[in-house]
Amino acid sequence: MYENLNQDSSNSSRPPSSDDPFKKKDKADPSKESKTEDQEKDGDNPADDDQPVEDRNAPTASDDSQKRNAGRQPGSQGFWRAQKPKADYIEHHHPQQCIICEKKLALKVSPHTGFYTYELERNPNGLEITCTLHYYYSAVCECGHDNIEQPGEGYVSILEGRKRNIKLSEYTMVGPMLATFIAALNRRCGMSRNKIKEFLQNWLNFELSIGLICKSIREVGIACNPVVDELIKELQKEEQVHLDETPWYQKGIFLWVWVAISKTTAIYRIGTRKKEALLELITEAFFGWLITDGYGAYRSYSKRQRCLAHLIRKAVALTGAVNEDAQKAGDWFLRELRGLIKTMAQGEDGKKKCNPILARLKRACNLGSKSDHAKLKALAKEILNDCDAVVAFVKNPGLPATNNEAERALRWVVLFRKITFGTRTTEGSLSFSATLSIIETCRLRNIDPWNYIAEVLAQGRKGIVIPIPAV
Repeated sequence: MYENLNQDSSNSSRPPSSDDPFKKKDKADPSKESKTEDQEKDGDNPADDDQPVEDRNAPTASDDSQKRNAGRQPGSQGFWRAQKPKADYIEHHHPQQCIICEKKLALKVSPHTGFYTYELERNPNGLEITCTLHYYYSAVCECGHDNIEQPGEGYVSILEGRKRNIKLSEYTMVGPMLATFIAALNRRCGMSRNKIKEFLQNWLNFELSIGLICKSIREVGIACNPVVDELIKELQKEEQVHLDETPWYQKGIFLWVWVAISKTTAIYRIGTRKKEALLELITEAFFGWLITDGYGAYRSYSKRQRCLAHLIRKAVALTGAVNEDAQKAGDWFLRELRGLIKTMAQGEDGKKKCNPILARLKRACNLGSKSDHAKLKALAKEILNDCDAVVAFVKNPGLPATNNEAERALRWVVLFRKITFGTRTTEGSLSFSATLSIIETCRLRNIDPWNYIAEVLAQGRKGIVIPIPAV
């Protein structure tokens, strides 16, 4: 038992995801061998004896300046599409009126630009990739102004250090439904960019570069983000909101994924675990009930229900203690906490039977707070200090006794974290959380998420935001 206390992924068969995130250490470079006692005393490296003096201070392969950036390197060979696109449809876009004098334009126009767009069509018999050739025209008005019809443009996502920022625009090769399908494979199915490329090629006979796949995934998240801002305003009107958080990594930086979920709305947000991040989800305009765990950031809210499942797990752990008194106290806590849930499930009749249970629970906490056993004393004080939140569902029968809704909402986030090891940029974190918020909210409102997200992206490329329909 004691041999397992200090085990982690570096000295046992445990996976890296089981390591304590607060005690994460930098991995040692295996190429650096430890010096012998003589070398430590003399400060000499035998490998330097055969190396010229002028080369000893030269940068090595492990120097940070020699690390290359991710992605395509400057000066590398470019790759283009192997086959010329074959258009299945042709769309003509003409300017309708002059933007200066607002007069209707004549039919005499001249071609200005054109491009191909691939789109995914969901037919009753399956999926099909189609290609559309878009022609854009210009026309000269009587007032002399040259009116040019341009593809729509929307929000621009700016990321520091990137050579080219992502702009939502209709001038693109990937259509809204195809981009949504690619985002679904990544965000909902956990497939990597390379696996998505392989899937498109093998099953749909369609080739797409890794860069365009990555851009499509980001575009979906960028288009969903303004919709999430509207959902946060709707969340403040809810009567009950479940809250929870789980660890997350953003290029090695330790962060947290927050989730706030009600009966009709779910919001995900990646940030720190400070209360400022919580205020981005639950603002001062919220007057409903919060169902949470025992994290201290929640305790400033007076209308709060504490999750009894967390307390029951701690009581179960006490039943396996070596100390006999701690075992009996754990059984006592376990019996009273489960009794509260079972009794309240009987409705109004059960509410009257809870008073003896609450009295026994309070007595168990008073006795446990005087114990010498550390875990028993901590659990007893935890219930006493947060007693109003623990028994709130007794005084308000409409409240749930557990925080299972938020726990289930974070399940896929935990699995996705183990697959991808988190995100790399703030834009990626924002894209992931926004896409997941829309998917989960559509599920709660019985709306097809993929048709809706495709429409959000199509309108977002024109600079238009469409909210999620209410229930």
